[in-house]
Amino acid sequence: MPKEYSRTSRLGDQMQRDLAQMIQFQLKDPRLGMVTLNYVKVAKDLGYADIYFTVMGARGESDESIRRQTEKILNDAAGFLRTELAKFMRTRVIPQLRFHYDETI
Repeated sequence: MPKEYSRTSRLGDQMQRDLAQMIQFQLKDPRLGMVTLNYVKVAKDLGYADIYFTVMGARGESDESIRRQTEKILNDAAGFLRTELAKFMRTRVIPQLRFHYDETI
């Protein structure tokens, strides 16, 4: 009988909680708007994690440019976020972080 809640799902949920706090309190980029992390999908081998986000608040710019700019900021800060995430998590391997805008909403 397979497990109902796999290790990668638990790891993804923990990463989502920790990354949301880090983005809110530790990233000091004024171009970064209000980011909501919707889902974290962790690969089975823990090689990478796909993080899906949405962003609120258009400041006179088109929504598409805000999405692209936010995705670039988050992907540029992925190394820093991964390093900070390693301080909180007790796993041997911390996945590479890849941020994607969530198109489903």
